[in-house]
Amino acid sequence: MSNNEQQIKCVIWDLDNTVWEGVLSEGGAGALLPGVAETIRELDRRGIVQSVSSKNDFDNARKQLEEKGLWDYFLCPQISWNSKSEGIRTILELLNIKEEAAAFVDDSAFERDEVRFVLPKIRAYDAALAGSIPEFPEFQVRFVTEDAARRREMYRADLERQSAEEAFAGSNEDFLSTLHMKLAIEPVTEPALQRVEELTIRTHQLNSTGYTYSYEELLKLIRSPRHRFYICELTDDYGTSGKVGLLLMEESEEALTIKLLIVSCRVMTRGIGTALLCFATKQAAETGKPLRAEFLETDYNRIMYITYKLSGFEEIEEDGDRVLLEYQHAEPMEYPEYLEIQEGGNYEPQ
Repeated sequence: MSNNEQQIKCVIWDLDNTVWEGVLSEGGAGALLPGVAETIRELDRRGIVQSVSSKNDFDNARKQLEEKGLWDYFLCPQISWNSKSEGIRTILELLNIKEEAAAFVDDSAFERDEVRFVLPKIRAYDAALAGSIPEFPEFQVRFVTEDAARRREMYRADLERQSAEEAFAGSNEDFLSTLHMKLAIEPVTEPALQRVEELTIRTHQLNSTGYTYSYEELLKLIRSPRHRFYICELTDDYGTSGKVGLLLMEESEEALTIKLLIVSCRVMTRGIGTALLCFATKQAAETGKPLRAEFLETDYNRIMYITYKLSGFEEIEEDGDRVLLEYQHAEPMEYPEYLEIQEGGNYEPQ
């Protein structure tokens, strides 16, 4: 287990002399610069989402990108005469991506410095390196999973949900009820391990311990008679959000202990963490043992501690940054009413 350096989840592009030759507002855009289209398509294939922050006229820039076959690759592009850092900040807020997981590509050293001054954790690259970006370690992925291949479209659906929620007049719970969400919770099997590894590497805010696991470590866990390992997939009226959560529990003579709880940041406001904890309390009740949970605080995951506390867990042991909590109620938690739960069969090690 390790706390790997965060990989890039989002690449944000300038346009003039970065994606294409020339300056659009000074006579038009020329041909695509060498390697740019190939890099954009390869990053998309790997599940790294992309956007644009450019000082340009929106309609003219969109027309150029459409003609060059690139417009559909970019989520919530920010094309205006405002600062590029302002555009990038908006993109990251809309996509719920932290700045340290984002990259900015621009030919101008001045613009790169301006962005790094406002967003000091972002990684900025000279446009001259655009063709080489897929070769850099921070853009590498070990596996291209099914979820990665369709990540752009899942983010696009998330943006549609956000717009619908903003227009909704009722409570958050009432809005969630309109989505008709279904959460399928299944034991992790070997074919799902690539996505499991990807979730542990990509998820930092909603990771209860910050641990990441290699494929080989995960394979041992699903074969272990002491561990119960589950993955969940979320669908609703807007389509699938893919496999969005993990629950790893270790059974001993004394207790059933949650070793890892992960929820994709894309669904952090939809009650998935609470649903997985509810599932865990039911599993513990079946064993007749108390349910405990390990929590190891990182720079990002305080919200997971709050989730435990709001769900009825209290601290019973502390060792440095590591905390052990225990569920305090006699009865298992109830699933949120707005979620339809589909539970898999009995857990059997692979």
